[in-house]
Amino acid sequence: MSLRKALLSRKFSKSFRELKFRDDDQARGGDRRVAARDSAELDRVADYADSSSSSSWSTMLPELLGEIIQRVENSEDKWPNRQNVVACACVCKRWRDITKQIVRSPSYSGKITFPSCLKQPGPCDFPHQCLIKRNKKTSTFYLYLAFTTSFTDKGKFLLAARRYRRGSHTEYIISLDADDISQGSNAYVGKLSSDFLGTNFTIYDSQPPHTGAKPASSRSTRRFASKQISPQVPAGNFEVGQVSYKFNLLKSRGPRRMVCPLNCPPSGETAIGKPLEKSKMKKPESTSSGYTILRNKAPRWHDQLQCWCLNFHGRVTVASVKNFQLVATVDPSQPGGKGDEETVLQFGKVGDDTFTMDYRQPLSAFQAFAICLTSFGTKLACE
Repeated sequence: MSLRKALLSRKFSKSFRELKFRDDDQARGGDRRVAARDSAELDRVADYADSSSSSSWSTMLPELLGEIIQRVENSEDKWPNRQNVVACACVCKRWRDITKQIVRSPSYSGKITFPSCLKQPGPCDFPHQCLIKRNKKTSTFYLYLAFTTSFTDKGKFLLAARRYRRGSHTEYIISLDADDISQGSNAYVGKLSSDFLGTNFTIYDSQPPHTGAKPASSRSTRRFASKQISPQVPAGNFEVGQVSYKFNLLKSRGPRRMVCPLNCPPSGETAIGKPLEKSKMKKPESTSSGYTILRNKAPRWHDQLQCWCLNFHGRVTVASVKNFQLVATVDPSQPGGKGDEETVLQFGKVGDDTFTMDYRQPLSAFQAFAICLTSFGTKLACE
């Protein structure tokens, strides 16, 4: 608490206070707008701090500064208290650099801190439990990181998406800002595009997934204003995965069948590029091109209930054709691999407009959200 008061007492902390107040409103369930904690905003705050008369904060001993930030990182492990870690990165550029060195990626720490974490793989040992809220009137969807196991709590806002009809196909624009969901927004992070039947989807990222990646050849490949994740690289539409639903030509009873080839982000590095132990990494089935292949887990027919059943471990309470689990086959030749299937994403209904989304490595929150968006809408050819 003393650290927060000290930061707020400085003259240069006006911009930081504005960010914090917006995040406090969001934690109380009021304004859903995302606090501008992206790289460009942090740079602006840091530049203001460095040019002010209070630059003594940037001259602290590195050992003392590292100890302060490390203690904040260890004590504030959950939202909304984790906003204090973000506050440390807003003080000045030196504080931000040391914070980035201490804060690890979600695949290592299991914590979501900065917007860039939404493009990084989830935890390896346990899933991130999230909620998706749907607004049918505006065709919008909101992704929240769950604070508790309750399905009524909103939690921490992460992403928003809106469905648009583009001629013969449908697009879902994904944004970091719940009130500014457009392709020309600074908060634009990617989109999901479907074919005419709504059975084949393509996931596009606003940032290149790897060095040398080329944007998709379409009219929408113009330079966007997407600067939230990484302002140093050009923005566009880069294909990072596909979702395909298999046709049910015989109209036989059963759930939807889906296959997802994805270009998943690397999971062997932390936020500062340190490699993880190979024994903690599980490599799912991949093609020669490096894409991870995910398939829906086949349900079992329950004779007494007369329905198809999957074990969602209490995270799904309403039967729906939208419910699914995606699994990746573990390579038995890898350390720790046993050749069995592990669920990397599960999605299910818990209310009229409320759904759960639990994801883990190798998926990122952005990819998991995009895959779940494909489940909305009628697919007559698949049911």
